[in-house]
Amino acid sequence: MINFKKKLIPAIVQDSKTDKVLMLGYMNQEAYQKSIDEKKVTFYSRSKKRLWTKGEISKNYLFIKKILIDCDEDTLLIKATPTGPICHKGTDTCWKEINKNNNFLFYLENIISDRIKKKQENSYIYQLSKKGINRISQKLGEEAVELIIESKDNDQNLFLNESADLLFHYLILLKKKGLEMQDVINILKSRHSKT
Repeated sequence: MINFKKKLIPAIVQDSKTDKVLMLGYMNQEAYQKSIDEKKVTFYSRSKKRLWTKGEISKNYLFIKKILIDCDEDTLLIKATPTGPICHKGTDTCWKEINKNNNFLFYLENIISDRIKKKQENSYIYQLSKKGINRISQKLGEEAVELIIESKDNDQNLFLNESADLLFHYLILLKKKGLEMQDVINILKSRHSKT
């Protein structure tokens, strides 16, 4: 149970994918309840003296994935997905840090998403995406067969290249299905915790 005896409690916002700390705000009980109800981070602004939903002007919202309460029950850690820069000065975080996951696969996933979203005609990714689920699935199947064939030989270089092709096309299929690698990771994590 959250202790609102002090009226306002600190709420630290962390990117749910990158774990980068994005900002710090304060919540009263009403701001907390509105955040829960709308699944968007809402603070109590001490300067405006009112509730303030992050992104209400910029449209750079913080969509809540999880809220954790500290051991003293008077500070929140909110894991959220940002829809754009968080700081009012246009930076990713209020500490001028770049908010990105250093894992190349997440970077590649963002490139795939960007090429599809921008409809880049000269992009292989966009051209394959335009052909739809059936063609993407077929291409993924072809890459899987090529990987199986290379796994039977001793050429590590060819095996690794086919592995990369398979993973690349799998990421395209995930995106086309409206999913992300993090969704798969979450399932693997939940399975791991059950063993």
